[in-house]
Amino acid sequence: QVQLVESGGGLVQPGGSLRLSCAASGIIFSLAAMGWYRQAPGKQRELVATISNGGSTNFADSVKGRFTISRDNAKKTVYLQMNSLKPEDTAVYYCKARRLVSGDDHWGQGTQVTVSS
Repeated sequence: QVQLVESGGGLVQPGGSLRLSCAASGIIFSLAAMGWYRQAPGKQRELVATISNGGSTNFADSVKGRFTISRDNAKKTVYLQMNSLKPEDTAVYYCKARRLVSGDDHWGQGTQVTVSS
C-alpha cells in the first residue's frame, strides 16, 4: 500500500517560514516524481512545486523566489521550505507521488497551513 504522510503545517504570521515534510512508503521513491499542491476553501487544487526523480524543479509563479522543494531519497521524504509567507498562501497542502513506470498518482491527506494577518 502506498502511503504519503504530510507534516509540518501550522499557524504562522505573515513574513514567517514553515517547512513541510512528506514521508513516503510502499513505493520505489527514486522512481517517483514528487509534488506539492494546495487547496484553499472554494478553490480548485493547484500546483505549488514539483521535483522529478532527477532533481529538476518547477514552481508556480506565485511562490517563485519564496518556496523551495527538495527530496532525500535515503529517507524517502520530500520537503517544501516556505519563506516570506503571505495570507494568500493559506490552504491545505497536499503531497503527491507519480510512479513513473505506471503513471499512477498517489495523494496524501494534507496538512493545514494558516498565515494570519
